[in-house]
Amino acid sequence: MTDVPIVVGINRTQDGSIAVARGASEMYSLQKERVSRRKHHWGRLGDLPDRYLPRMPLLKDPVDLVVEGYSSDTEIGNLDAYREELRRTLDLKPDARVVLVSHHLSHLYSAFHPSPFDHAAGLVIDAQGSHVRDLTEQVDLPPGTGGHMLEIGSFYHCERGRLSCLAKQVWDGDWTRPAGLGCFYALLTKMLWPSGEGNEGKVMGLAPFGDPDALGLPDLEVRGHEVLIPEEWTRTFERHDDAYRYLADGPERFARCADLAAAGQRAFENALARLAEWLHERTGETNLVFAGGTALNCSANGILIRRSPFRAVFIPPSPHDGGTAVGCALYGLIACLGVESRFRWTDDFLGPEPDADELAAAVRNLPADLVAERPADLAGAMVALLSNGRVVGLHQGRSESGPRALGNRSILGDPRRPEMQDYINFEVKGREWFRPLAPLVLAEHAGHIFEVDRPAPFMQYAANVRPRYRRRLPAITHVDGTARLQTVERGSTPFLHTLLTRWFDWTGCPVLINTSLNGPGDPLTETPEQSIETLRKTNMHALAMPPYLIRKREEPPIPGEDWQPPARPH
Repeated sequence: MTDVPIVVGINRTQDGSIAVARGASEMYSLQKERVSRRKHHWGRLGDLPDRYLPRMPLLKDPVDLVVEGYSSDTEIGNLDAYREELRRTLDLKPDARVVLVSHHLSHLYSAFHPSPFDHAAGLVIDAQGSHVRDLTEQVDLPPGTGGHMLEIGSFYHCERGRLSCLAKQVWDGDWTRPAGLGCFYALLTKMLWPSGEGNEGKVMGLAPFGDPDALGLPDLEVRGHEVLIPEEWTRTFERHDDAYRYLADGPERFARCADLAAAGQRAFENALARLAEWLHERTGETNLVFAGGTALNCSANGILIRRSPFRAVFIPPSPHDGGTAVGCALYGLIACLGVESRFRWTDDFLGPEPDADELAAAVRNLPADLVAERPADLAGAMVALLSNGRVVGLHQGRSESGPRALGNRSILGDPRRPEMQDYINFEVKGREWFRPLAPLVLAEHAGHIFEVDRPAPFMQYAANVRPRYRRRLPAITHVDGTARLQTVERGSTPFLHTLLTRWFDWTGCPVLINTSLNGPGDPLTETPEQSIETLRKTNMHALAMPPYLIRKREEPPIPGEDWQPPARPH
């Protein structure tokens, strides 16, 4: 029996996930997609016994409280079945409760309470959250607001011990009359990539190639805390032809798609800036926490950080729905059990503790086309490979809970090689050529290379690469001169810091490429077997799983030597 409270938080909606708070300080979290291998996999019945329990040993301990989060989909209609599954699967203490928390409130708990702030303004924006009838927080809404309406923007004043919802934008869910920033970007994404879900990052990457004025599309209309979508945009979204569908079939279509992405990105950024100004005026706060799916937009985040009236901005590394499981667990710990949480999001390595036996078994059972060694100096061996143009995966420790690799499930490369971006995009990730790659940089060198004045440990915002370094670091410098950087410090990522320091000593460059460890269309890897399979099915050259280094017996081509990028379609 444990003598500290255990609270389980479960996100039952998009990007299904689970979190376990063990006492006031410990937090574990796992997204369903890491187990199911299906990106953005929604929560469903059966997840707890079949997906989470086998991977999260803490779930076998006696549980004090379960907090569930639902959104606007129909899963809340299965509430009774979910409760029965909880009772059947978990060791619930005799007085254990199961409670609900509404969607935006779970986002807020995931952002404010693990932030470094004692007080802040809070901003939550996504395409759609809970129905008004399911809200579990107090807020004054206009008279006559129906219970069927959906929260799409929420605005808070936060203090430890007290949260106040100042306003909400709500919407009736009719996609022929869209409203709000989240709906806007979802529709913009679906115009370019009709599959929609999960392609928002492609729009963000495509936008710098376009002219935001070319199509004559206006800014969004912002009235106080509400964002409305002008007719010019809704008419564009109603088009049913393929004029703006990204098909990579020639320069004319590419330019048209890039222009649409650029217009949409600018409209999004301008509206977000105005919402931040309104919230600042209402709260008078100097700190801001920001969550919801829209907080994944790194380009907009960079502008928010640099130009908003807030002096400090905190965005959790899992601001999307996958992070709401952490918010659910914190809501249970703080609001239901009255325990003051000491968990702070200083790193994002919240996955299950690594299993040494699982790692050893995976290496022992390597396929015949791979070979493993145990170098006396693993970091040195990796630096030698990277400096010779190899692409090296890194699998270590607890996995990242958010959607971005931060050094425990990463693919690394040399940013000085002009061919490296295309090689990784085409031969490893299997994705569009224009997608940018992110840099790792030693924190003490970040300000020399990038226009930054604060740490960026979670790769959440874009910053300008200083002009003198853009040609020196072509593989991480986007077409607009920016990069989505991650600053590396010894305290949170000791092996990564050692590796980057050794790389700097060897090359004089304190920067490496970092992108997520996954193959085409796959989510981030979770297990050693998944990372090994990613090495096998892509043209990655090697995989480090401390203390092991795994290589292919037949080595793939080397970018810039025996591999040259194909022609770009623009």
